[in-house]
Amino acid sequence: MDSTSTESSGISRRTVIQATVAAGLATGLSGAAIGTTTAYAADPSISAGIDATQKSAPILPYVYGAFIEHIGTLVYDSLWSEVLADRKFYLAVDLLSPNSRKWRPVGPAADVTMDKQDPYVGEQSPRVTLSRSETRGIKQTGLGLAAKAYVGRVVIAGDPGARVVATLTWGDGAGQSQSVALTVKKGWQTIPLRFKCQAATTTGSLEISGTGTGTFRVGAVSLMPGDNVKGFRKDTIDLLRGLGGFWRFPGGNFVSGHDWQNAIGDPDLRPTTFDPDRNNPQSNDVGTDEFLAMCDLLGTEPYPCVNTGLGSAREAALLVEYVNGKPDTPMGQRRAANGHQKPYGVKYWAVGNEMFGFWQLGYMTPAHYMIKHNLFADAMRKVDPSIAIVAVGAFPASMTVHRLPYYIDPSSRQIVQPTPVKVEYGSLTDWNHRLLTSSAGKFDIISEHCYGTTQRFDLDQGKYINVTPAESMVDSCRRGANYIKSVRENWELYTKDFPELVQNQIKVSIDEWGFQNASGMKQVFGLAMMLHEMFRASDFLTMAAYTMGTSWLSYNKTDSTYSAAGVLFKLYREQFGVTPVALTGSSPQPAPTYPPGGDQPSVNAGSPTYPVDAMAALSADGKTLTVATVNATADAQDLTLSFNGFNARPNGKLWRLTGTTLDAANRVGQAPQVTVAELALDTRTGVLSAAPYSVEIRAFTRV
Repeated sequence: MDSTSTESSGISRRTVIQATVAAGLATGLSGAAIGTTTAYAADPSISAGIDATQKSAPILPYVYGAFIEHIGTLVYDSLWSEVLADRKFYLAVDLLSPNSRKWRPVGPAADVTMDKQDPYVGEQSPRVTLSRSETRGIKQTGLGLAAKAYVGRVVIAGDPGARVVATLTWGDGAGQSQSVALTVKKGWQTIPLRFKCQAATTTGSLEISGTGTGTFRVGAVSLMPGDNVKGFRKDTIDLLRGLGGFWRFPGGNFVSGHDWQNAIGDPDLRPTTFDPDRNNPQSNDVGTDEFLAMCDLLGTEPYPCVNTGLGSAREAALLVEYVNGKPDTPMGQRRAANGHQKPYGVKYWAVGNEMFGFWQLGYMTPAHYMIKHNLFADAMRKVDPSIAIVAVGAFPASMTVHRLPYYIDPSSRQIVQPTPVKVEYGSLTDWNHRLLTSSAGKFDIISEHCYGTTQRFDLDQGKYINVTPAESMVDSCRRGANYIKSVRENWELYTKDFPELVQNQIKVSIDEWGFQNASGMKQVFGLAMMLHEMFRASDFLTMAAYTMGTSWLSYNKTDSTYSAAGVLFKLYREQFGVTPVALTGSSPQPAPTYPPGGDQPSVNAGSPTYPVDAMAALSADGKTLTVATVNATADAQDLTLSFNGFNARPNGKLWRLTGTTLDAANRVGQAPQVTVAELALDTRTGVLSAAPYSVEIRAFTRV
């Protein structure tokens, strides 16, 4: 963090321009309209009262959770340290598809064939026919390498006359490569590799080639930085450690076509399979054990999701036994054989993903799916009664914006569409109402997915549209928080009709969330407002998973840094309190412009300190009161503060998050544009002055 001794001004007033942001991997930047500016003159009449004696349920660490899934190579690009693509030869070694990351022949292409009769793993392994006078082999280029040591292995077999070497290259000049001799035998053997790369490059290569007589075959190859941590990237693990309250994995839509047993055991013997959801090969190198090891490295709770799409209740129960079963159970024995004798003791389990949606593999009618959920819950609890089951949920707000105001009646086999667009509470298309009616007692938590956006869902057209005329920055950024508020309004209806929700302490997990169609500081403001609204719902909202957890970072093949979103989450995770307290004000949020329904609540989200969104919470020991503010305006906003039940010392602290411009972003390899300054705070003034275009947290210490 940047550190200075006094408060400094935030972003100066300016015309909002088109913004860009790096979305994780620092490539492919895209523009997005920021919106229009509206001047909000500082109003000295705005007051905020904080009553430290009126406390809400604690904000659990799980609200800062993360979501990650196998979307193509996302996990392998951001978290896993493997340098090579297609390391088990799912694709043929040839000259086709020149833009694909794959192995290519060295020497005549005809001398590299794919052995489908006796492959090491999967359906094929490359066989290289050697020449005495010319090098033959396979090669992968375009490798991102840092100036550091690399380790790896090659599974290889060959004839006695084969003289084979593995060569890592990081440049074109002399001394810019290193070779390791490989002594091959007729049967498959694993030979370790060690290299010392002398210079960073994005065009490195690894070649396995040789001369001589006969042939050699390659079964699998791996290359990782020498400083990898249990196979994961040290740089990204170090940044993410302690940031997320839990990690949800492996999906997402991916999980509905995933067989978890393909991703355990010796990684070199796990066949690469085809992901039918994303239409990509999946190496299965990061499976259950790797995910749980990652959570251990991060110091966070694992939250696995089982496949209720194309999967079965039996497969889910076997997974629970593999993870939590004693070593003498059948699957516990497999876990122990794979290197982890002690049960993992995982508590939270997501049973399926978005099964309400027609896009989901294995989608079925709601009536039939509730039967399936119950089968899964019973089978999993039979293995481990102590687990907490999170059921696939969808509030009317989500069912509306997902455009699912219909269902198929299994008896008549007819499409039933009770409303043209809006899904009404308690209607036949209210997924959660059906869940509560048909699956009561079969879950502990209900999931929800909330993707806020600067667009609005139009109840007449049944789709998201741009807001015209353009809204102010404040109103546009509040749309994500409004989605959360809509879920709250839905929840309050459920608790009236289903009092057992409160009696049995059933909670809600927003398993996926984010703020879309926004970039730069606009995205930061939207995310902060969504966090505030989740904090206000701490009585029933106990878990949340940001999509994707790796979006907290900007990264390339070898380096990483915190993205703007990562800076925001780190600020709240480290500095904001855990026990919300009452906050009143003299400037309520404006009345909604559009009718309630979908992501629009009947009352706008936010605190009664408009245009500032404020939230207050005590530390766990009650000695510190923190006040967070989101000021998405071009002016400083003054709030006159008053406390009840809390006497503050004269000296406090202020953390101010700002960007160099409204389209500021943090990109790996560049100086950060979104930063946090830690400042001294004089608490005796009684006035909170929120800097223009800022997110701030103030800490007051109890006398």
